[in-house]
Formats: sequence, structure tokens, C-alpha cells
Amino acid sequence: MTMEQPVKKPEPHARDPHPRDKGGPAQPMLIAREVRKFFPIHAGLLNRQVAEVKAVDGVSFSVMKGETLGIVGESGCGKSTLARLLMHLMDKDSGEIILDGLSVGEYRGMPLPDLRRSMQMVFQDSYSSLNPRLTVEDSVAYGPSKQPGISKKRAREIARDLLEKVGLRAKLFGGRYPHELSGGQKQRVNIARALALDPRIVILDEAVSALDKSVEAQVLNLLNHLKAQLDLTYVFISHDLHVVHYISDRVLVMYLGQVVEIGPVDKIYANPQHPYTKALLECQLSMDPRERVDQAPLAGDPPNPVNPPSGCRFHPRCPFAEEICSSRQPALGDTLRAGRDEHLTACFMAQPGSGHSKAPTQADLLKQAAAHPAVMEA
Repeated sequence: MTMEQPVKKPEPHARDPHPRDKGGPAQPMLIAREVRKFFPIHAGLLNRQVAEVKAVDGVSFSVMKGETLGIVGESGCGKSTLARLLMHLMDKDSGEIILDGLSVGEYRGMPLPDLRRSMQMVFQDSYSSLNPRLTVEDSVAYGPSKQPGISKKRAREIARDLLEKVGLRAKLFGGRYPHELSGGQKQRVNIARALALDPRIVILDEAVSALDKSVEAQVLNLLNHLKAQLDLTYVFISHDLHVVHYISDRVLVMYLGQVVEIGPVDKIYANPQHPYTKALLECQLSMDPRERVDQAPLAGDPPNPVNPPSGCRFHPRCPFAEEICSSRQPALGDTLRAGRDEHLTACFMAQPGSGHSKAPTQADLLKQAAAHPAVMEA
């Protein structure tokens, strides 16, 4: 698979029910409801807590079966912490995580061992993710070999089959150690290892950011191919907006621990509603000299997450900020009830009658409905 022959993104609607579906294809694969994670800061002789870092603050979203949800934002926005909370690699302070209708870790819900089988993660650092003492085949076979009813021989058969699926010849690469592989080959091994327990959803945390562009394109095509072949759902976390546009069906934008915009990838990239999203998209590098940017679209650093600004957290950096932005927090809307094609934004400029001078009026909405009737009906 090469950049010249990209694999088409699988259509999330066109899918047969998975044999492990508990609520049918219409039920979301993953739901995060008001998830929070604050990290305490201790100081003084008695090591008392003096403050806390609000890493993830009330994040809610859903991921449909067969969908790829891209999560983007600046470094420190909380997207990687969110990934670890979804995987229960760290405990959340509050909120709920639901996998195919079952609340994870709750009484009569889904036990953590079942979550580990149904949800897997691919990390950014492909080398540190692999045990240097294990061969490639042993590393991929380790998970299945620990499952009841699977012999070591069968686990090795699974490993060899997965290596072939990710584009590595088992006879050639199975006996190698991680230090004998290139970066792209190591990441393919990590993908194979994540698929070894036959998960239904895979979280990819900056999984291609350490690869050069030619290898990155091959791995992205591989991920799309595996998604269609194995009926997978992805949560794809990246700072590279080009990559997110290529692989995602919907995009969630995070800023300082909160969701500021969510919607279909094509709608958000064509018409971002939040000033932060617009600034991120303007930061994308382009080969077209006519799109050269002489001034940085986004100035300054994000505020301290220990003491975030009142109201809209983006208002200190927003060129359109008004008094209402610092006094009230804009509502995002119900991300859990919103349809797959719905575009939600936590910005007063996008909310009619909000009081912001640039908020759309009723006349603006009527003009928009007349100009784009299909969009308004959706």
C-alpha cells in the first residue's frame, strides 16, 4: 500500500452486526460522560495539596460502531490523558465510561479484564512499547497465550497471521528483536499486538507522529484496511491535522481539558465555528505559496491549567473575545444525543441570541437555510 493508492476510508454506516454486539449497530461503541481527571499539586513541609491541574474537565462524547473519531488539540490540552482514562490506565476522578452499553468497572457492569480484551491502545513510542527481550512473534503471541483455552501453539498461529495482516512476513520478521526493526516496522508490530486479542475498538495515541511521511502514509492505509477487514472502531489522537482529516469520520477539538468543537471532519475543516479550531487549521503547512502565512494565527501559550480563566477558557487568546466570554462559559450542547452529522461548538459567536456582537441573527439563519437547504435539514 502506497501514497499513490490510498485505501478509501470505510463507510461507518455500511456494516454487519458484530457477533459481540450487545445493543446492535445503532448503539454507540464508546461513551464518555462528564469524565474528569485532576492531578493534585503538593508543597510545603507537610506535603499538603495546594492546587490541582485540571487535565480533563467534564469531557463527554460518543463513538459509533465502525467510526473513526479524531481528537486534536495543542500539547497539554488533555487528549493523551483522556486516552489513558478511556483505557483505565489511570483512574478518573468522576464521570462514566461505557463500552457497548456496559459501564466499565461498575458493579454488574464490564469488568476491567473484559475491557482489556475489547479495547486496545497503540502508543506513540513504538520502541518503548515492545519488550526488547522478546522476539516479534513472541511479543504478538503473548496476549493470546494468556487467554483461557488458547494453547501456545495456537497463540503463535494467531501471531503469524496478524504479522501477515500488517504487512510483515512472519517467516522473515517473526524471529527478529525490536532493535532489528525500523520505526515503521516496529509500529506495525505494535498494531499487530493490539489486534491480538480481537478488540472491537483501538485507541491510537499519536501512533504515526514519529514516522517519516512515506512510512506514515503506508501505516495510515494499513489502518484503514484493517478497520474494514476486522470491523474495528478507532479513536485517533494526533496533533497532525492533515493526518486526522485523512483518516477520521468525525473530529473532536480539545482546549485546556475541555471539548470546544465536535462534528463531521469535512464540515469542521471546511467551516470551523470555534476561533481556536480555525486557528489550528490555519497553522497547517501548505505547499501552495499563495497560502503562505506571514503572521502566526494563534499567539501566546495556553493559560495555566492549575488556574484556568473564567468563562470561555480560550478568551485570553481569542481576537473576538467580548465581556460575555470572560463572564460566562459557552455551552457545547448535548454531545451524547447529537447525531453523527451534527456540528456542535462551544462559542458564543456560533449561538444565536447569545449576546455576542458576532452571534448570528434570525435573519442570518434564514439566509443560511435558503442557501444550504440540505445542510439545514440534516
